[in-house]
Amino acid sequence: MARNAHPEVTEQRILEAARDLFIEKGYEKTTIQNIVDRLGDLSKGAIYHHFASKEAILDRLNGTDWNHSQDIRDQIMARTDLTGLERLRALFRLAVGDTEHSKLNQATMPMLDDPVCLASNMHFWAAELPDHWLPIIEQGVADGSIPTEYPREAAELIALLTNYWLLPMFYPASPAELRHRVRCFAVMMDAINVPVFDEELINQTIDFYLSLNGSLN
Repeated sequence: MARNAHPEVTEQRILEAARDLFIEKGYEKTTIQNIVDRLGDLSKGAIYHHFASKEAILDRLNGTDWNHSQDIRDQIMARTDLTGLERLRALFRLAVGDTEHSKLNQATMPMLDDPVCLASNMHFWAAELPDHWLPIIEQGVADGSIPTEYPREAAELIALLTNYWLLPMFYPASPAELRHRVRCFAVMMDAINVPVFDEELINQTIDFYLSLNGSLN
């Protein structure tokens, strides 16, 4: 059998097919055989040669999604024409406006019903994700655009509330209740002098969480 001279190309094809199927069918309902059928020219053995399991494919997709978010954050931080608050708003808009990120989250959200998966995600949201937001908040403190005494706490609130409290799967809510909850979040951030939300961003955030809930505004 000829050796695959470009394994990265094959891996990317597998990832793209799996991502599309996760979005279309949901992660739990997608099988390795579905991925094989979608690709048309690879066997199960070929899939397993590149990825040990369906979970490994999802891990790679999530890792790529996270790296993309980090790259965007770094690009925003490198801009010299924005205040810290403007950077924070720009990052938040991108976080809730990324369609592919939203679709991947929606497709894989049922995995959070698994206690081990939920515990792993909770640890990430609490221990690592705040560091994604903190440098920009600290820049805002330094330039005076975010006059908060609670930069670390603000980063923790953003990380935890956006990934847990605002998710209807954890806190079921009607569209009207979800809108009220997002506005409550905005008030909380204002109260600690991190005024990230304007009316446009409030509405964009509401739309994002309604899409995760499978609802339409």
